[in-house]
Formats: sequence, structure tokens, C-alpha cells
Amino acid sequence: MKRIRNTMAFLVLILLCTPLIHGQDLSKYRKYSLGTSLAKLSKQLGPDSHETNLVQQRPAVIQEIKFWSVSSSGSSEQVDPAAQILFGFYNGALYRIVVTYDEHATAGLTAEDMVQALSVLYGAATRPATEINFPTNYFYGSKEKIIARWEDSDSSVNLFRSSSLDSFGLVVLSKRMDAEAEAAIIESAKLDKDEAPQKEVDRQKKEADDLEVTRQISRKAFRP
Repeated sequence: MKRIRNTMAFLVLILLCTPLIHGQDLSKYRKYSLGTSLAKLSKQLGPDSHETNLVQQRPAVIQEIKFWSVSSSGSSEQVDPAAQILFGFYNGALYRIVVTYDEHATAGLTAEDMVQALSVLYGAATRPATEINFPTNYFYGSKEKIIARWEDSDSSVNLFRSSSLDSFGLVVLSKRMDAEAEAAIIESAKLDKDEAPQKEVDRQKKEADDLEVTRQISRKAFRP
């Protein structure tokens, strides 16, 4: 009975927090749509509930916005099952949404309970034997096993359970932009690795130059 009550409560929370997605629009999570600009989404969230992080600047700009629900985990006032939402931007456009569900809101729920609740919004799910990558998010492992997937030619919605945290998560992504962003992240890491030796030489030279400037100033000012 407790598990059934938890399932029903979670489903009601999703339906209350998420407008019905007409035609099972897989490019949306709640009021957030893939392709939205960073400036527009920041305005949607408001100034006090999120932080923006620059992941990289080349060969493409990757940015992230981390959004927290108002109430802390475990609070009696907790009404939103999504404890945290991480929005990823590729050259200024929203390409990935990573939702971390509150472990208290999903307490006792099975994977099948979660699939049924999300299928109300996204339609029939598939169960691919595959994983999803998290190239910039160190909150999870680099890859997580997918429980269920909803997809069309442009977008993909993926339910998973964290291997390091006792919580479910959901990833909504643009297939095209996600592939381009992941390629850009790999290329950025390669550029950083290739340039690392010269950067170290430059760092050491600057350190030596700064030390010499300090030495000359001290020599002129020092009186034994």
C-alpha cells in the first residue's frame, strides 16, 4: 500500500508540476524547451535560484545552468520531485536537460513505477540495453545505464538511476546538438592536452619574470 501511495503521489506531482505535453512533445520538460537561448531560460528561472557556469569556449561554447527547487531535500515543505535541473547550452542554445529527482519524493518507487509515471507525459517507452554519457557532469558517473527511453527523430528522453546516488534521473536532449556538443567537448580536451606543454613553459616563464620584477623592486627598496 505504501508503494502504491508513493507512486500515485509522484504521478500527481509530475502532472501538477508539468503541463500536459500535447502530441507527446519530446523536446520539452515542463515549460523548458530545447533550443531556448541561455538568456531566455535565465529569465524564466529568475535571478536567485540558479547559477551559470562556463564549461569551455572552444571549439564551441558550452555553458551550464544549475537550478535547485526551493525546498531542501527531506523538508516537509518539499513539493517538487525535481531536486535539481542542469541545463546544458551549446553555442547559446539549450541542448540537454538533466533532472535529478529527490530521493524522498521517489522513496519506494520501482523503475517500472517511474516508467509508468513518465509514460503519461511521453507515451510508450522502449527499453534499450545501452548507456547515456555525462561528459561535463561530475555529479554522476561518466555513463549511466538507461532504464527506459522515449524518442523521435529529433529528441530523446532517457530515464536512468544513478549508480552513485540513490535517486532517479531524466535526460532530455536534442540528438543533433548533443552529438555536436559531445564532439566539441572531446576536441576541447584534445586541444588542452596538445597545448599543455607550451602553457607550462609560459607559466614558468611568467613566474620567473614576476619573481625578477619583485626582486628588483626589493633591491631598490631594501635598507639593511
